[in-house]
Amino acid sequence: MSNIPHSKHFDVIVVGAGLAGLVAATEAAAAGARVLLLDQEPEANLGGQAHWSFGGIFLVDSPEQRRLGVRDSEELALRDWANTAGFDRDEDDWARKWSRAYVQWAAGGKREWLHERGIRFFPVVGWAERGGAGAQGPGNSVPRFHITWGTGPGLLEPFILAARTAEAKGQLTMLWRHQLDELVTDNGAVTGVRGTVLADDPAPRGVATNRTKAGDFEYFAPSVIVATGGIGGNLSKVRAAWPKRLGTPPQDMVSGVPAHVDGRGLDIARRAGARLVNGDRMWHYTEGIANWNPVWERHGIRILPGPSSLWLDATGKRLPDPLWPGFDTLGTLEHLRATGHDYSWFILNKRIIGKEFALSGSEQNPDLTGKDIRAVLARARVDVPGPVQDFLDHGEDFLQASTIDELVAKMNRLAGSDLLDPALVAGVLAARDSAVANRFGKDGQISAITSARNYLGDKLVRSVKPHRLTDPKAGPLIAVRLRILTRKSLGGIQTDLDSRVLDAGGNPVSGLYAVGEAAGFGGGGIHGYRALEGTFLGGCLFSGRAAGRHAGAAGKRT
Repeated sequence: MSNIPHSKHFDVIVVGAGLAGLVAATEAAAAGARVLLLDQEPEANLGGQAHWSFGGIFLVDSPEQRRLGVRDSEELALRDWANTAGFDRDEDDWARKWSRAYVQWAAGGKREWLHERGIRFFPVVGWAERGGAGAQGPGNSVPRFHITWGTGPGLLEPFILAARTAEAKGQLTMLWRHQLDELVTDNGAVTGVRGTVLADDPAPRGVATNRTKAGDFEYFAPSVIVATGGIGGNLSKVRAAWPKRLGTPPQDMVSGVPAHVDGRGLDIARRAGARLVNGDRMWHYTEGIANWNPVWERHGIRILPGPSSLWLDATGKRLPDPLWPGFDTLGTLEHLRATGHDYSWFILNKRIIGKEFALSGSEQNPDLTGKDIRAVLARARVDVPGPVQDFLDHGEDFLQASTIDELVAKMNRLAGSDLLDPALVAGVLAARDSAVANRFGKDGQISAITSARNYLGDKLVRSVKPHRLTDPKAGPLIAVRLRILTRKSLGGIQTDLDSRVLDAGGNPVSGLYAVGEAAGFGGGGIHGYRALEGTFLGGCLFSGRAAGRHAGAAGKRT
């Protein structure tokens, strides 16, 4: 940990040491500014939520795509973004500008910028958020999900190294356990930060820490960058912000982020004059499962599913087309909230779970995170990857049985109800399985699986050949209870393309910037209503880069 600085005056202060804050701080330092980086958590949390991520990065027309025969373009990506975002509000003006600028970067200099920092990608490009509702509907028309070699920690590595290097040179000071309470203002301009020094806490990354006051702090700078994240760890705030269009908020949710992702920074920025927009737009997953080995309270993990699992609501009804696994997150969430139940079910078998289940998170993918080529290749030689097998063995949401009747009985016991009729579920499975027996048919999901396997990446690592779920050779049967997993705030502090915070009149709040999730990943909501995936980390990179460069130049003292 750095010593307390001798001076309370800096060129740039960054609040929040996640990916966006790290990028902003290191870009400002590279511009010659003297930077202070504050975070309320212990140093063990350096890198924030990006550390836990799968490391997915949205790129357009990349060499990785071209090698797999994927034809992509900036024009197609912009069209997909607009169709997915559904911008329809006056306050979306800056979000539209951000989306165009971001897609241009993703199709232009983004990959080179990352390569210069030593970041590489897994050769198979994932096809996340496929949509399925037609060419003018939401979703990615082609695979664009580039997995960072090393996952989240691999993406963070060069920025942590840059921060350490700047720290050693005296350009960057990092202070931990410094909780922001107030942005200092003078005649409408933000000129510094005030807050509470919290007592030391040895808790490891992600574990809740104390809020015991050990002192106060006050630091000043011409530029302050807010990088404090969203509200996903504060379930009360999530429920309060829940939009009516998505039905009632779930009473039973699992949390995809630690408790300190609580939205405090948004409220503090608002009090300093920032305009907050699109707070009702959020990105929560419907394939959440309880972590059998939790780090934080109600710790949930997201299943990154292939296309073959049969998706049923809590009453045993099959979800309508095109709400298949991996196709339309928001559409699925909206549909499931209308059922009146907080959970749904996947029904699959061992063959499917072995090839099609990936688990989101760096800790759930030790082969990719550890950059272990042998371990990655070994996945193809096991029936079920180790992290997935751990959930089969220990996860409270995972059930196995040799017959449908036995499986449904276990599902009812787990749910604490008799909502599922074994005969009804058996009928749904039989109808689905009958579609596999014919080369032709009207089952949309089977057609989608066949289409997915036309893409080499899916055929190799993400989908199995269509077969009967009840095929004894593919068994046993498996059911997975799915709950809503909180993750990202899509709205936030409105910013211009330099990440300068805007007030209610659309004018910059002098001296104040916002980046990452706190800024809706740019403009107060770069994604609109829906995200194309691989764009959250990218939004942190893009907005942090803009803020660091602008604040580093504007705030630098002579």
